[in-house]
Amino acid sequence: MPEKRLSGRVRAAGLCKWYHQSSRPPVHVLEDCSFDIEPGRLTVLMGISGCGKSTLACMLAGYLRPDSGTLTIDERPIEGAGPDRIMVFQETALWHWMTVLDNVLFGPLASSSMTKAEAEARAVALLSKFGLLDFKDKYPGQLSGGMKRRVELAQALINNPELMILDEPFRGLDIMTRELMQEYYLKLFEETHLTTLFITSDLEEAIFLADRVFVMSGTPAKIVKTVEVDLPHPRRFEVLISERYLAIKHDLMSALYGRDAEEVVLD
Repeated sequence: MPEKRLSGRVRAAGLCKWYHQSSRPPVHVLEDCSFDIEPGRLTVLMGISGCGKSTLACMLAGYLRPDSGTLTIDERPIEGAGPDRIMVFQETALWHWMTVLDNVLFGPLASSSMTKAEAEARAVALLSKFGLLDFKDKYPGQLSGGMKRRVELAQALINNPELMILDEPFRGLDIMTRELMQEYYLKLFEETHLTTLFITSDLEEAIFLADRVFVMSGTPAKIVKTVEVDLPHPRRFEVLISERYLAIKHDLMSALYGRDAEEVVLD
């Protein structure tokens, strides 16, 4: 197994965030939100719909600033967007008028972080790894949902980020494609140990992917519980019927809802 990366450690302390609206009272989204994301681990963030998960993700990416509190990556303050953090959103971020290859090349060429030859070599290697090399001259409208998601992963990884932030990236996919993408990303993580924050509202997805799960409270939100997921790697869907999986699921359900339940459906 490859050695785990030592970069991408995130520390958050006392984060607070309000949304101020001209015609409505301000909305208190986060209050005293503190956590550590360890490098080389896949951390999942869970919470009910609307609790502030995406707000927190945008803070980590540098798109939003907290009203108070501190947020660092590898002891550097996060004060804006940067190439060390890449975020993959729920909605597709591909440019429909660009080919697959041009979409993947756009980031490093726009930032001048690589020469065109270097970027093309890395893009071709990533597309080959993701089984997309034969589609490099296709346009997003010619791809399936799962293929678009793989292109977006290549689009993110070409920038060599220290932290990958995925905000419910598989939510809009059909269940079979979603499960394939979960296996696909987990295999990629097990090969690279790229520090990852994965946001989801789906219990099975959280437990299948995570090394650790953060559970957020309702608004104003903070991290109210951390659950370690010690299921073995390499991980396959068979773990979802194990006794340990059921124990972790029970622990997470209790943290999310404050009560026991046999089945949970989240928005």
